[in-house]
Amino acid sequence: MTLDQLRIFVTVAEHGHMTKAAELLGISQSAASAAIRALESQHGVRLFNRVGRNIELAQTGHRFLPEAKAVLERAAAAHNVLEHVSQTVTGSLSISASQTIASYWLPRRLASFHEAYPAVRLSVTIGNTRQVETNVLDGRADFGLVEGRTESDILRRATVDEDRMMLVVARSHPEIPTTPAENLDIRALRWIIREGGSGTREALEDFARSEGVSPAELQIFLVLPSNEAVRQAVEAGAGAAIISELVVARSLAEGSLRSVPVDLPKRDFAMITHRDRQPSLAQMALKAHLTGKADASSTGRG
Repeated sequence: MTLDQLRIFVTVAEHGHMTKAAELLGISQSAASAAIRALESQHGVRLFNRVGRNIELAQTGHRFLPEAKAVLERAAAAHNVLEHVSQTVTGSLSISASQTIASYWLPRRLASFHEAYPAVRLSVTIGNTRQVETNVLDGRADFGLVEGRTESDILRRATVDEDRMMLVVARSHPEIPTTPAENLDIRALRWIIREGGSGTREALEDFARSEGVSPAELQIFLVLPSNEAVRQAVEAGAGAAIISELVVARSLAEGSLRSVPVDLPKRDFAMITHRDRQPSLAQMALKAHLTGKADASSTGRG
């Protein structure tokens, strides 16, 4: 039994799909299948049931999964000890980031981190705030980067930047009526929103409550799974949205969208990590880089 076999088994078990697991691990589907077959053959057990084109954990696989995860976590802890002794920043980092951060804020920062620490391999997955939180809690990601609130009390949060939210409509959108108190009548708008669990949707719901309006009272016209889809729907005149300035800056400059003056609070971009997991040197270096606390004299080359 090897660590590679355990790593492949855990990844296949978590995703329930051999090809998807192979892609995530950067190996061929045949190599992943061979590793699982070898593990089963060595111990005379069946870890997965093959159901048509799909696979699912067998009873033995269910019992084995937490033990396999524990071994991989101990191996990672041992690697961290040696890394700290050598003071060489190497290894791999998995980052789970929400859409606005992953698409507009993170890429340049990861590029500059790679220049400083070329021996560190980076991988990024994208989801909404709730999905990112789950990935960090389950150990599928070393770091999470979110713009929404997190719920678990075993996560540490560190602010890395601020984001400005805007209420935007198409250039041709009619003027928005006001209430007797001369506030925007947000009940009169058709809204384009993100899915539940996203920080962008959370910002709209918070704004509605601050105006004394229940989110349930809003006219929700479209629920879309990405910022780009929301932006394009608003540009097409489908309704209004509250969205990050990072997403709509170009559209505002080009005139396809216009912003509606409204007092929206800034929101934090936050890094989340698991309180009970010991960070590696690479994790500490990335955290320092993203929070602006990196030592400019360090090179990361050991």
